[in-house]
Amino acid sequence: MSERMESAPGSGNDTARELFTERLYVPLWWWLFLFGVIAIVIGQGVFISSPWWVWLLLVLVGPLMIWLMWRLGRERVAVVDDGGGARSLVAGGATLPFDAISRCAVVPKTAKSAAMGRQLDPEAYVVHRGYVPTMAIVVLDDPSDPTPYWLISTRRPNELTDLLPGKVEN
Repeated sequence: MSERMESAPGSGNDTARELFTERLYVPLWWWLFLFGVIAIVIGQGVFISSPWWVWLLLVLVGPLMIWLMWRLGRERVAVVDDGGGARSLVAGGATLPFDAISRCAVVPKTAKSAAMGRQLDPEAYVVHRGYVPTMAIVVLDDPSDPTPYWLISTRRPNELTDLLPGKVEN
């Protein structure tokens, strides 16, 4: 699970270690469904005997749908140690240093709907993927940041929260 990645130039550290990393890939059956839809649409283009329509579908719509599906499954969640003892949480392109974390907890599948619905704070930072059943909530303790908490989709919430400071047991 641990991988090495280069740290920022001039940081004094040669490498940073990923203590936890997870890529939120879309389910395999989504890909199968996508290719089925593309095949049906292209088949319809062939059926109506319009060669320009078939080429338009092959060249434009198919790759666009594949790119969109790839983009959905590109999200990464990680806990990174910079090599000097400072750790941070990386999710959705944002980085949160551990010293800004007050507490964290697992959001089980049964509570996800409420956490993403009526209980969601509009200022919260959310990395949500609907096809991932569980989440982790990370409450911040930074007076200069208006973000009250991070809500992150993860398939392995216990592993993630075990590495974060202030884990609250459910």
